[in-house]
Amino acid sequence: MLKHSSTFTLPVFYILLALCLLSCSNSSRKNTLKLAHGLDKNHAVHKAMVIMGDILKEKSGGKLTLQIYANGQLGGEKECVELLQIGSLAMTKVSAATMGNFAEEYTVLGLPYLFRSKEHGYSVLDGDVGKQILVSSEKVWLRGLCFFDAGSRSFYTKEKSINKPSDLKGLKIRVMKSVTAMKMVRLLGGSPAPIPWGELYTALQSGVVDGAENNPPSFFLSHHYEVCKFYSIDEHTSVPDVLMMSKPVWDKLSTEEQGWLQEAANEAAIAERKLWAISEEEALTAVKAAGVTVTYPDKINFSKKTNEMYEELKDNAVLYPIITAIRNEGKK
Repeated sequence: MLKHSSTFTLPVFYILLALCLLSCSNSSRKNTLKLAHGLDKNHAVHKAMVIMGDILKEKSGGKLTLQIYANGQLGGEKECVELLQIGSLAMTKVSAATMGNFAEEYTVLGLPYLFRSKEHGYSVLDGDVGKQILVSSEKVWLRGLCFFDAGSRSFYTKEKSINKPSDLKGLKIRVMKSVTAMKMVRLLGGSPAPIPWGELYTALQSGVVDGAENNPPSFFLSHHYEVCKFYSIDEHTSVPDVLMMSKPVWDKLSTEEQGWLQEAANEAAIAERKLWAISEEEALTAVKAAGVTVTYPDKINFSKKTNEMYEELKDNAVLYPIITAIRNEGKK
């Protein structure tokens, strides 16, 4: 009886031990997520990603970490998005304007003079509307985690300040490859030219285009101020950046891991806003010191010229409800 009992108990003991070790192994599993982007390491968004990595490591006890590749090491925005879709890369930074090519909902964020103020914009992006837009691209294997502040885009030109829409007449202005951006410039009187960002300095220098539009840090860090000596802060659009994640990679994470990652992203987004404000102030100070004339035109004249873009969307069952929700955000 004793012999039978011992032979029965021993295998059970080993089975239980193996299950215990397997459980312990799973609980201590480490996962490194690759995040690639084309920004300089001095950029506020990159700094926020580093902060996100630190937060994620702390929240997960080191079980989930980030490996960041900056300066286009793994390719440009297009290449990184394609890597996300097949699950070969975990995350990247994409402009919301670019995301409009993947999910219609994102195009709303490229509309001119959409937000009443920076605070209004934050409230929208952090709320239900923002969450709705972030998940709208899941059908193309891309899941947005959070929005990063990319400031407001304004015109910079080689020959003169843009103080009223008519000042854009006859000028070729570089814009992102976005239908919304191109239409806006046409309505304001200019001729849009969707030239790749990496080719813009040469295009400005050689006269292929007469100007461009972007936020202060981008204007400064790109050295475009060396060619364009007029910066007109009309703040026509406030297109955020999106921390985009591969849906295939997201789906492989456990619920707990997804929670850690989303919390880290949310906290990094808040930190990035402070970093952005500092970088914006530093950029404007630097370009002024380099001889750039910075002006602040009346936005009303520009806004009126672009109202047509909103009127055309009134029958759009996807976009106009989002526009209405944005306009109602914060109103009692």
